[in-house]
Order: sequence, then C-alpha cells, then structure tokens
Amino acid sequence: MSQSIINAGEEKMSKTIESFKKELQTVKTGRANPAILNKVEVVYYGTPTPLNQIAAISAADAQVLVIKPYDKNILRDIEKAILVANLNLTPQNDGSVIRIVFPPLTEQTRKQLVKEVKANCEHFKVAIRNVRREMIEQLKKLEKDGLITEDELKRRSDEVQKMTDKYVAKVDDLMKEKEAQLMEI
Repeated sequence: MSQSIINAGEEKMSKTIESFKKELQTVKTGRANPAILNKVEVVYYGTPTPLNQIAAISAADAQVLVIKPYDKNILRDIEKAILVANLNLTPQNDGSVIRIVFPPLTEQTRKQLVKEVKANCEHFKVAIRNVRREMIEQLKKLEKDGLITEDELKRRSDEVQKMTDKYVAKVDDLMKEKEAQLMEI
C-alpha cells in the first residue's frame, strides 16, 4: 500500500519535469524554434485552434520561422493571433506564408530571460515539494491507521525525500542548461 503512494508520487514528479521541459521550449533563445508558437491559438471557423494544427511551422534557418497555413484564407488570423499571444514577435505576411525573424538577443534581454527562467524553475520546485508533502501526509495517515509501522514510515519518508532531491536536481540541471543556452552568443 505504501509503495503505491511512492509510485503515484514519482509519476507526479516525473510529469512535473515534463511540464518544465515544455515550458522551457517556449522561451525564445534568439534562435528560430517552432515550439515557441505552441501556445498560440488561432480562431478558425469560430473555434480557437492551436496554430500547429492549421499550419506547417518550420525553421528556414537559425533566425527565421516560416508558417505555411493549410488554408491561405487564414493568413491574417494567424498574424493577429501571433501578435495577440504577446510573444514579442513580429510576423511578416507575404500573401502565401508568414515569416518571423528572430533578432539577436541583447545582453539585457538575455539576463531578463534568465531571471524569468529561474522564477519559473522555483515554481516547478515548489510543485515537486508539494507532491512530497502529500506523499508524507498519506504515509502518516497509513501509520496512524495502523497499516504501516513507525519504522516503515521513517524508511518510506527517507525514500520520498531522496526522490524529491533527485527531481529538484533535475529541475536545476534543466534550468542551468537553458541559462547556458540563453547566455550563449
């Protein structure tokens, strides 16, 4: 029974890491990365639709993204959605495709992005610690109900702490990797 609590907690922590990875992909690093547009939704026939479902998005080179809609009638809607998404990107519509040019990041912009990534990192660390707290509470309840011994509670609590430390370290590693990417010129 206590093992199922550990397994469920580890799965939640693992999902938190995956969410953090997806979040980091949306941070622009001065290079064209289609993942930056993952959160952009275009109103298509009255329904908000993810951009990647109504257009092909590719990196023409390191500094340019090309968005080729499957339906050319929605070019203006895509352009508007990118502007509304507040990504600090300027789409250029040439009538058949939309190009987004990524200007090189300034030193100040790089530092600001690193600050944002670190703040985001803390958010995910807190999420992992919350999972730890829930697991410990569930284990204490099992001990209180007499389903596990005090020794097993101590052993499982130590196991939970080691797991938490491992996942927090993964978040730190991902953050350092992204910071190095951002500061790279």
